Amino acid sequence: MTGIPNFDSLFRLDGKVAFITGGSRGLGFDIAAAFLQAGASKVIINARKEDGLQKAAQDLNSIPNIRGRASFIAGNVNTMESVEKLVAAVKEEVPGESLHILVNNAGASWGGSFEDYEDWKTAKTFDVNVRGPFNLTRKLVPLLAAAGTPSDPARVIIMSSVGGIAVTHVGRDGAIAYSISKAAMHHFGRNLALELAPKNITTNVIAPGWFPTRLANPAIEKYGGLDAASADNPMGRLGLREDIAGTAVYLCSKAGAYVNGEDITLDGGKRLLGGNSNSHQTDAKRIARL
Repeated sequence: MTGIPNFDSLFRLDGKVAFITGGSRGLGFDIAAAFLQAGASKVIINARKEDGLQKAAQDLNSIPNIRGRASFIAGNVNTMESVEKLVAAVKEEVPGESLHILVNNAGASWGGSFEDYEDWKTAKTFDVNVRGPFNLTRKLVPLLAAAGTPSDPARVIIMSSVGGIAVTHVGRDGAIAYSISKAAMHHFGRNLALELAPKNITTNVIAPGWFPTRLANPAIEKYGGLDAASADNPMGRLGLREDIAGTAVYLCSKAGAYVNGEDITLDGGKRLLGGNSNSHQTDAKRIARL
């Protein structure tokens, strides 16, 4: 028995084309950077605001030694009309109308107590976090199917959250609509894994815990800040850019070609502390302040 065939290319994305929603900052930007550094030929990032996208694309294209390029498409995913416009723009951007990777990363969240939660927040949360990925993915299936093969399928990545697995916040600082929307995306991923596999497309879900990003920072601050949040994690830290980068590249490279329908939680084990006495004490003190 010899070594693993083509091992040097196992974690590479050479020649791949990717589309990432919510790619102008935070985890979406880090995934875009990782794809380019892994050899992707083109990474298209999407967000609502064009000025942020321009800056992000410039930053991505300044990464040393990359062979591919980043481009951007401004737009939202919260209506069917906006999704149709995005899909048309993607078709113009991708060569041969084929797309190797779709990362559904755009998200919206608002806090507030359950009894007083305003309906517009619920509607927008579900429009962006559920309806958006649902409609965008189904409309991009032809492009993904054109790129996938049995040995190297196209990939759909759904960015969820630990909040879709565990109840992490309650009371006035709760994010119940966000948590429900993310829980829905876990089952969406399972359905797509079977729905799209015959078309040579795999689907997997990444559920990050706390990474210091614009979306997570307000919750981290309410928890007591970076030091307090890090101390309450089994690994003594929060997520790093390379943590999300490595997971995304693994799932989208040949190394992850046979992974389908999986949920990967990226939180250092924090979600497992429900039965830990120290965690109970911390949670009890936190909930008492609500």
